[in-house]
This record gives sequence, structure tokens and C-alpha cells, in this order.
Amino acid sequence: MFYYYFYPLKDQISFFNLFRYVTFRTVMAALTSLVFAFWFAPIMIGWFKKRQFGQSIREDGPKSHLSKKGTPSMGGVIFLGAMFFSTVLWARWDTHLVWLCVGVTLLFGALGFWDDWIKVVHKNPKGLSAKKKLLGQFIIASAGIFVLYQVGGHSTIVSVPFFKNFNPELGWFYAPFSVFVVVGASNAVNLTDGLDGLATVPSLISFFTLSIFCYAAGHIAIAQYLQIIPVSGASELAVFSAAMLGGLLGFLWYNTYPAQIFMGDVGSLALGAGLGMVATVTKNELLLPLVGGVFVLETLSVVTQVASFKLTGKRIFKMAPLHHHFELKGWAEPKVIVRFWIISIILAMLALSTLKIR
Repeated sequence: MFYYYFYPLKDQISFFNLFRYVTFRTVMAALTSLVFAFWFAPIMIGWFKKRQFGQSIREDGPKSHLSKKGTPSMGGVIFLGAMFFSTVLWARWDTHLVWLCVGVTLLFGALGFWDDWIKVVHKNPKGLSAKKKLLGQFIIASAGIFVLYQVGGHSTIVSVPFFKNFNPELGWFYAPFSVFVVVGASNAVNLTDGLDGLATVPSLISFFTLSIFCYAAGHIAIAQYLQIIPVSGASELAVFSAAMLGGLLGFLWYNTYPAQIFMGDVGSLALGAGLGMVATVTKNELLLPLVGGVFVLETLSVVTQVASFKLTGKRIFKMAPLHHHFELKGWAEPKVIVRFWIISIILAMLALSTLKIR
């Protein structure tokens, strides 16, 4: 919105020429979202406490988590609200890619809100059935990819990290592949959200990393220099990613150990979907597992645990997802959290190195 109000005034006041630049609006989107989250979070925490919208704890989880019962949940509305408000203010409205990613993210958030509502209002820790949740995810992701592919004319080639000029053409297989990326990312973040701030910081780091890829892909000269696939309008997604980053940073102030509020499925499902959509739009589908490597590790721990138990009757980990395994090994919760954060930073640096290592 600000772009349309202030940029036309550049001839009268030269300062307003700044609104032309994606870099300026990206930084301002992050700061705006951060301030909004700081302001909005205490209001929501108080409102949830007043209505006793607290977290239900599953009895089969680590016993140390029982003390968290009653902590306000559904905190994802804080950073999703901050992201939407900031994106509306700082993004250009003529870029359909931005609104597509915002729309898919918010719809996944709405699905998660439904799941959380069952948990916190009806006091059912299992929430929405797995089948209904997965069906909803596939419907929303399929609709988003249909718009991207059919309406937006999105390419069906993919970029392979660390390889120069190797961009396989997937053809008709691209649609189910990209839907799987979005749904898989959504569930991966959801599985990771089990400790205070554990999913928040890796998501924040992932959005920061992808924002750089967004800017590079949307800038033709930079894309050609780095030999990555150019995507018209992708640079505006840096504004969306930065808005999400700022909202997460503000939310982290209240979500860090010991958490005053949890993000809930309204937050985790939306975060993963947002990451999946941004990666898909910028042709970084195969890079996402590296960017969000912590989410992948958590998901693989669940898959291997279930497969091992069904095939052999034995468990590989003390408990899955992986963070619970380390808790039961005696690691303090803050140690598990911070070490997973460190891994996320390392993986982000490796992902950024693919811009030059080809």
C-alpha cells in the first residue's frame, strides 16, 4: 500500500524514491511485523488466559511437559496477523505471487485453527483427525498450485542444488510434486513444534534464507550472474518472507523457554505451507530440505520409528519426534532447543553457499 501512496511523490520529495526498492520495503516489512507482534502478543496472551484457552498435554509424552498444561496456545495468530498487516503495507499489490503465498499460508493457518479449537476448547489433545487434516492440506495446496501453474503460467522445471545448468523438466508430474512439497513442509514444521521456541527459530532462519533466494530470482541480472532460474515478480516475495520473519521474531519474545504462549497448529501448519510455497515459486523445491533440515530430521525420526516398530517390533529412538528422544536421554529442554537452532543456522549457510557452488 505504501508503495502506491508514497512512490508517486518522489519528484516532490526525493526520500520517497526509497519505496521503489524491494530491499528497503523488505527491511521495513520485517520491522513493522516485529513491532506489531510485540504489541499484539500480550493482548492475545491475556485474552487466551481469560478464556482458559490453554494447551492440552498428551499423557504419552515426556512427563516434564505436564507442567506446561494450561499455557495459552493458538499463538500463531500473532505472527500470521503481523505478517498479513505488514505485507499489505509494504508489498506491491500487482504481484499475484505474493497474494498466492499469503492466501495459502492463511488457509493452512485456518485449518490449524480448527485443529487447535478442538484441542483447547473441547479439551481433546488429539485435535482434528489425521485424515481430515491431511485432506484439508492437500485440497488447499492443490488449489494453490493450480493457480500458480494454470493461471500464473509457472514453469515445470526444477533447479538441482550444487549443479550448474541442470534443471530437469517434470512436465505433468510437477503438480503432484509441488503439492507434496507444500504439504510435506507443513507437516514437518508441525512435528517439530514440540518444545518452547523449537520450531520458531528454524522457521525464522528458513524464511530469512529464502528471502535472499526470492530477491535473487526476481532480479534478472542477479539471477543470470548466479545462474539460477529467474522468476518474474519473485523479488516481492522477499517482502512476504521478511514480514513473516519479523512476526516470528516478535513472537519468539514470548515463546522462548519457558514459553508464555505456544504457536499451536494454526502457526506450525501455516509456517510450513508458507515455506513450501515460497520454495516452489522460486524453484527451490529441492533446496528446501536443506534450508529446513531440522524439520526433515524430525520427520524422518517419526517415519523411521513407525516403520521400525511395525516391521521389527523395536523402536530406534526412545520417543519420536527426535527432540523427545534427546529429552529422555537427559538433555535439558533449553539445550535441545539451542542445539537444534545451531544446526538450523549451519544448514542455512550451506543452502546459501549453493548460490555460488555449482
